[in-house]
Amino acid sequence: MKMAKIRKPKYTNQAVVVASAVALAAAVWGATQITASEAESRGGARPVAREKVPQEDKNPAAPPALKQVPQGIAHAPQGGGDAVNVTIDDGPDPTWTPKVLEVLKEHQVKAVFCMVGPQAQAYPGLVRRVVAEGHRLCDHTMSHDTGMDKKPVAYQEKEILDAKKLIEQAAGGSAKVDYYRAPGGAFTPDSRRIAAANGMRPLGWNVDTKDFEKPGVGAIMHTIHKELPQQGATVLFHDGGGSRGQTVTALDRFLGELKEQGRKTDFPVWDAPGS
Repeated sequence: MKMAKIRKPKYTNQAVVVASAVALAAAVWGATQITASEAESRGGARPVAREKVPQEDKNPAAPPALKQVPQGIAHAPQGGGDAVNVTIDDGPDPTWTPKVLEVLKEHQVKAVFCMVGPQAQAYPGLVRRVVAEGHRLCDHTMSHDTGMDKKPVAYQEKEILDAKKLIEQAAGGSAKVDYYRAPGGAFTPDSRRIAAANGMRPLGWNVDTKDFEKPGVGAIMHTIHKELPQQGATVLFHDGGGSRGQTVTALDRFLGELKEQGRKTDFPVWDAPGS
């Protein structure tokens, strides 16, 4: 007796292609899952899909406000020349900030006030006065941690952005924070990047008056005379951190000397040249 032949099913070329595609997709899916699991088991994040950018948009322009803020530390005046940038740190302070503001007003000088977040939150009226009188705002972090350059990036980011938020809230939404100054000059590439990405130019100084140490008005003036450069001067004073009586007197004398010399004051450069 003859056995009946078993007929093998005939697949069309189209069916073969479909089956192959399904098998390939399943293999890719499986590989992706293994990669994701490995990443998670090693403490990494699950892979995130990247947005596809059309060929003609591979290098899209950044928003104008962000594109113009370099990460380099500013010292030069925005108008160039021998102008001097006056900067005031560590406030606002209910006793000394008003006195500093009066001196600035008397000499018709505008300054940059580098504020500590909780201080701005505590004295919003002073923040609004600073803005109303034509001065600019600077983020001086939350806790004035001079060792933050040794801290994790997440810590630096929180110190910077939380302070920015408090300063802006204190200003009542009427002004933006133009600069970021690291406490004690403890800048890092990451802190400068974070500041610039959020519209703040990193701001340094090249004349430390040493007024914070309260060495006497004469000593403060001696330091200024010794260190003040002919070009690109950014001078550091303080309105917070204790009694600032010496600062107020020295600032008054210094601004008087600049006027006698015919030397103007300015704001620090903020954007990139030619932008």
